[in-house]
Amino acid sequence: MAKATSSAPSQRMLRVGEQVRAAITQVLQRGEVRDDLLEKTVISVSEVRMSPDLKIATAYVTPLGLPDHKAVIDALNRNAKFIRGRLGGQLRQMKYMPEVRFRDDTSFDNYQKIDQLLRSPEVRRDLDTPASEDEE
Repeated sequence: MAKATSSAPSQRMLRVGEQVRAAITQVLQRGEVRDDLLEKTVISVSEVRMSPDLKIATAYVTPLGLPDHKAVIDALNRNAKFIRGRLGGQLRQMKYMPEVRFRDDTSFDNYQKIDQLLRSPEVRRDLDTPASEDEE
């Protein structure tokens, strides 16, 4: 029987990703990372995507209140090995501790663009058109 090839993450990848996300969040909240930029920045970890072999965790983060996210992402990636070491206490059940990579989460920007588009006068005009006019 041939194995189905799918690009969608498995339930196991989703479950482990959520566990890693919670562990990274706890490490950042407790201020265990000794980096001046990271200590004074509130960081939201919105999602962690795991590789199929569960050895690489890509964490999508958003530094709150900062216009330039690149410096914070670079600081997180510089401290990725330390953060990986601090995850061990919460992820004892894992055979391998995943390598953590940090990426900027741009989904909030995309949501904001869609919201602005839906609130534009052209779209609002089309949405406010009564149904009876459309039928005629």
